[in-house]
Amino acid sequence: MKAREVKRVKLAEKYAAKRAALKADGNYVALSLLPRNSNPIRQRNRCKITGRPRGYMRQFGISRITFREMASQGLIPGVRKASW
Repeated sequence: MKAREVKRVKLAEKYAAKRAALKADGNYVALSLLPRNSNPIRQRNRCKITGRPRGYMRQFGISRITFREMASQGLIPGVRKASW
């Protein structure tokens, strides 16, 4: 799934100018003929380490589970697990 996501990012970058031009012209027929994965809406935020799509923390770029594990080990600067 991570490789598929990388492919979507590359396609979106490749067709960005063409897609913007067709959208500005209002040519939705030609727009629909472009590859589906070239649409940036189809991209999904994924954890950089595990590739998990759910529970993504945008500030760190990792999932909540990975974040918790790394915070417990002290691998994330400025983050400390609370205990009282």
